[in-house]
Amino acid sequence: MKYLYFCRKLELRMNSKELKQGGFIGFKTVKELRSNPYEIPQSMGVYAVLYTDDIHPVFVERGVGGFFKGKDPNVSVSELETNWVENTDIVYIGKAGGMSSKATLQSRLIQYLKFGMGKNIGHWGGRYIWQLANADELVICWKPTDDEPREVEAKMIAQFKAEHQGQRPFANLTD
Repeated sequence: MKYLYFCRKLELRMNSKELKQGGFIGFKTVKELRSNPYEIPQSMGVYAVLYTDDIHPVFVERGVGGFFKGKDPNVSVSELETNWVENTDIVYIGKAGGMSSKATLQSRLIQYLKFGMGKNIGHWGGRYIWQLANADELVICWKPTDDEPREVEAKMIAQFKAEHQGQRPFANLTD
């Protein structure tokens, strides 16, 4: 029982090393995944987008995200600066599949990558990452799960907020 509790705690930790220890896999750059997205599992789960540079990010006025239903995905640089969370690798936590969705990690992340290529894809969540100057160098990892992905995602965001004075990950605009 103690081991299971320990594994659950690791699953919820909020940096790339601890994500690896908690069973997250992949750890591929956006650029790498664009050239081979088919290594992403076709199962439900959760994923995280990581900013691994040691320097403060550079934000651009016009990102590469697509205009879905005519809505501009870009926000002001000052809003991006306000939402930036220091002292963490995690910039976005997402989910794929579950009781209300047939999506898989592969299908959801392919949508996300296409949105970041300017396509009109309905992946509005996490859009702030596409206004980072080096978005192609962001790292994406994932974890297939038998648990409801929405619940795992919610726990991860809650843990992140607990560790970062109530702030959500940079590109998570809701809990």
